[in-house]
Amino acid sequence: MENRIVFHIDFDYFYAQCEEIRKPELKSKPVCVCIFSDRGKDSGAIATANYTARKFGVKSGIPIVFAKKRLEERNDAVFLPADFDYYIEISERAMHIMKDNADVFEYVGKDEAYLDVTKRAEGSFEKASHLAQQIKNTIREKVKISCSVGVSPNKLISKIASDFRKPDGLTVVPPEKVVEFLEPLKIRVIPGIGKKTEERFIEMGLEKIRDLKKLDVFTLNKEFGRKSGTYIFNSVRGIDNEPVKEREPTIQFSKIVTLKKDSKDFDFLSTNLAELCRELHRVILKNNKVFKTVGIQFIQSDLSNKTKSRMLRNPTDNLEELQKNAEQLLREALVNQQYTIRRLGVKVSELSEVKGQSSITSYF
Repeated sequence: MENRIVFHIDFDYFYAQCEEIRKPELKSKPVCVCIFSDRGKDSGAIATANYTARKFGVKSGIPIVFAKKRLEERNDAVFLPADFDYYIEISERAMHIMKDNADVFEYVGKDEAYLDVTKRAEGSFEKASHLAQQIKNTIREKVKISCSVGVSPNKLISKIASDFRKPDGLTVVPPEKVVEFLEPLKIRVIPGIGKKTEERFIEMGLEKIRDLKKLDVFTLNKEFGRKSGTYIFNSVRGIDNEPVKEREPTIQFSKIVTLKKDSKDFDFLSTNLAELCRELHRVILKNNKVFKTVGIQFIQSDLSNKTKSRMLRNPTDNLEELQKNAEQLLREALVNQQYTIRRLGVKVSELSEVKGQSSITSYF
């Protein structure tokens, strides 16, 4: 396993960067991409902020109200609703370039993937470094997006390395440099170690990865359970034998119907939408997926297209959640609706596998 070469590629501040591609004049401004909720103008959370906004303490997950407060001295701050269809389109173009340059390509999400390039780089980290730079350049040239790449002998270290010099970073950690790279880093950089686990280690007087190496596997197992304890013990030593597995993106599932009559009546449309949600829900369960984004689509009587989507707080496969959100999107979309609707569709995206109880090892 030592001679493997694995890339982790991560797009920088992805949604906000997509908006900057569409409107280059945004680049100098603080840009926040928002998931607005249905409770009024500023209700909702930040999905992604660009680095200008991050300097003011704006980060993913904080309420929009807090973000506006932190940016009140910047009268050029921009708050945009998320446009997932557009982000998926950008993501697919970049993923295609990565896939063309990998022995094995593993899609993780819209903004990240693992590549095994062992054969392509002939086991040489120097060649791998050139290949990584080449991929970065091609993505920038053809898709206009910057990304950060971690290069190492395994997925774990590559993931940590891709985050090391963001944005637009390239960090290469050959086998002989693994210990030197990991030891001075904070414990929290290990994927799957959250705030609570970190706080527990700090109580024990352990802050850096080198400090964690003092604990034997039995102490860790006793404190965190066998699975998590073993994972932490191996991770701080840079041990990870998880292969890069061929995984294509399942971008979305959708259902669309031609209505019995063109209409913009809410009751008529919501009855059809509820049936579409039930059909779509069967597909979701059959494929063992959970979804994080719900969207609706109209083909209007003039044959133009209208879409609206929203991201949920947590991934789910719940039918009620799907119907409730689709109906809310329908209500919002019908405000000032001019044309009657000919075809109606519902879709889910941001799909992931259904897993058992989420654990520290499930971040892959």
